[in-house]
Amino acid sequence: MKSRVAASIALAAALMLGATGCTFSANIATEKPYDPSDGVGAEVGELSIRNALLIGDDPEELNLVMTVVSAADTDRRVTVQWEADGERVTEEIFVSANGRTAFGGPEQDQLLITGSGATIGGLVPVFFAYPGAEGVEVLIPVLDGSLPEYELYIP
Repeated sequence: MKSRVAASIALAAALMLGATGCTFSANIATEKPYDPSDGVGAEVGELSIRNALLIGDDPEELNLVMTVVSAADTDRRVTVQWEADGERVTEEIFVSANGRTAFGGPEQDQLLITGSGATIGGLVPVFFAYPGAEGVEVLIPVLDGSLPEYELYIP
């Protein structure tokens, strides 16, 4: 009698382990970082660039749309660089401390990327850096205003 109970418990434990063991060592997709929208993201020191896009009807004048989230205790002056006609173009943006700073919206500061030789649907390399942090180059997608949600972002 005791051997039947022990065998039943052992069988139940083996079935439960077999049924749940498949996910024991599997990669969990929700733990992998990804960009949930059309834009891309990157980390530069204490700053997180979120949902960066280039939007415009003319690929020679594109609006850089993004949000920068800062974990820094001080405001940051961020250098944004891209290549135009074989030369590096440098602009600066200001990011507020401990918060979010959005760029490119209808009522926000706009940074226009010009002369990059971009094509709609392509990618443009844009470099972000600030003093004291290692910079990062991000391949930012180029979109046009054909989707209604992007019409307001065309320069």
